[in-house]
Amino acid sequence: MGSKLRKVILRDRRLIPPFNEPARDLMVMNKPLWLHQRDLLAPYCGEELEVDSLDEVPDDRVPTLVYRDNLFFDEPFLRTFLERARRLGKACRVAFALNDPAIVHHALPLQRGIRREGDVYVADMWYFPYGKEPYARPLVIETLAREIGYYRVPRYMAPNQGDLTFWVPLRAFLSIEHWVHIFMANSPFGIFAEGARMEAQIQRLDVKLRILWRAMLERRQVLSSSALIRIGRNVQIDPTAILQGPTIIGDNVTIGAGAVIANSIIGSNVNIGQGVQVLLSVVGDGCFL
Repeated sequence: MGSKLRKVILRDRRLIPPFNEPARDLMVMNKPLWLHQRDLLAPYCGEELEVDSLDEVPDDRVPTLVYRDNLFFDEPFLRTFLERARRLGKACRVAFALNDPAIVHHALPLQRGIRREGDVYVADMWYFPYGKEPYARPLVIETLAREIGYYRVPRYMAPNQGDLTFWVPLRAFLSIEHWVHIFMANSPFGIFAEGARMEAQIQRLDVKLRILWRAMLERRQVLSSSALIRIGRNVQIDPTAILQGPTIIGDNVTIGAGAVIANSIIGSNVNIGQGVQVLLSVVGDGCFL
């Protein structure tokens, strides 16, 4: 993508109850949010600067990405925003359509970081190709959300509700200002979105053949092949356990008899006991289930 950008981080010092920590220090996808952001931005950004307000951003003519440190976003979202912004060659700000279902249903409640301005929703992420400018035009990014069922609610519990569904984005973006947003970032906008992206990619013939070939070589079911499951070092898995991808398992993990792990992230030094089922979840380092 050419020369690297300067990264300017707007600090958000609000503490998120009940954790009593700023959003940047909370765990998302088994990483502190600041580390998740840094890893995603590493291919695009070099110099880093932290400020408390947009007024403190330097005025020199250096290509700059500015974002607030309580934002959760994924690689497809970031790549799409930067590619379109660089192609446009003008100062841009992240924006969303008013009818984007993932934003409307899941990102807007309990927060103020994503707000309406005119006929779009805008958020605190900017791209300045020639240094800070007083006006940045909104650049609408589609989240490509699809409605996917989470689990079925029994009729006697919710006779008029039907299935519980989420609008799962293929390009995720969230302003973390409440503990509910931690769940949203880890599950529907996190590991659930990873599964939705894999489901979309597997429609391509080359991806489908690569995964099928790997499964045939390993004599495993497609969802249990190493093409969809990443396993760390020193992992002990009982032969009767069931693993289905996309799943990531860290180091020094023990998985007991009859356990089921599907579309999840398991951290390091985790012990998953006999018969435990983990679905669409993120299990942090050092946990015992």
